[in-house]
Order: sequence, then C-alpha cells, then structure tokens
Amino acid sequence: MLITKLKSSNELDEFFSKKLFVFKCFGCSEVYFPEEEINNFASGKQEKISGIAQIDYLCNEDFAKRYIEKNVDRIHNCEGIIVFSCGVGVQVVARLLENKAVYPGCNTFYLNGFQGLTVLECDCGQCGQCYLNHTGGICPITSCAKGLLNGPCGGAKNKKCEVHPEVDCGWISIYERLKKINEGSTLKKKGVLIRNFEKIIKGI
Repeated sequence: MLITKLKSSNELDEFFSKKLFVFKCFGCSEVYFPEEEINNFASGKQEKISGIAQIDYLCNEDFAKRYIEKNVDRIHNCEGIIVFSCGVGVQVVARLLENKAVYPGCNTFYLNGFQGLTVLECDCGQCGQCYLNHTGGICPITSCAKGLLNGPCGGAKNKKCEVHPEVDCGWISIYERLKKINEGSTLKKKGVLIRNFEKIIKGI
C-alpha cells in the first residue's frame, strides 16, 4: 500500500509560477489521496490553471491518452502540467507529453500491505521526496540501477546502463528529456539532492 501527501506550499507555488494544466488521479482505492487539500490549494490558483482532468488509473496509458486527447487544446496552451497522483502517474504523463514540463503535486510514501501486481513501464520508489520536478518526469531512483540523485555514474556506454547493458541509462534519458522541454539548466541550479531515508521509515 502507499499514501500520497501534498507537496509543500513553497514547492507548489514555484510550479504555479507558470500556467498549468492539472491532472488528478483517483484510481487506487487503497491510496490516501489528499483531495480536499488539493482543491483548497487549487481554488487560490484559478488564474494559473488552464484546465483540470480527474481520472481513474492515470497509470494506465490508454486511459491517460484519451484524457489528453479530450483536453488537447487546453494542454497545448499551458506552460506545463502538474499531476496529483503517485509517482507512476507523473511519469506516465511525462512519457505521453514529451514536449511539456510535468511536475509532481504530491510525495508518495510506502505503507505496509499489499502493493498490487500490475505490470507497468514506470515504477514509483515511494521515497517520500518526489524528485520528478528536477528530472523531467523521469525517476532517478527507479530508472537508475544505482538510484543516483545527482547525475550519472560515468559507466554508461552507448547510452546503456553498465549494470544492465540492455537498459537505457536513466540519467542520460533525464538529461535528454530536460533539454527537450528547455529545462536543461535545472540540473545546474538545484544543487545537490540528498535522500532523507527517515521519510521512508517514518512516512513523514
């Protein structure tokens, strides 16, 4: 099981310096979703919201594609996307909207219990500190065999991971994605990211 919590108001305010389209995912009934907090926050950002889509199972690419097609004009006119879901939903939207910056509105925490067995292209480490806003919607913890937060290890060859040679290097994918959405400078200005394991252990 897992739980999603709203990111800090400072982080959200930074995202909403742009005009954003909002996705909210209600798919997993076992997931706590801070709907009331999200709605309260969004009510004060109406001028910065180009549209809102509420969807079940954003992790399902076919569902997500249909909602994107339904809202294509409002998505085209926004400056970025914010996704209120677990980390999987954020990554799926980033994969489908390659030319848009995609930001996580929530942090995802692990809870003891059944996790489910759905086969997905994306995975969420449930680390309690979602870094997807720094890395173009590609998770450095689940896409990098070493879980590195501040760039590649240097062992990649032909864009492939040195640990799993058949798999793309997560950090090369992150770098290329950030360039594509004109956020290549993000990696330079954010400083060193340090993972706080207390958030995972205590769920804080």
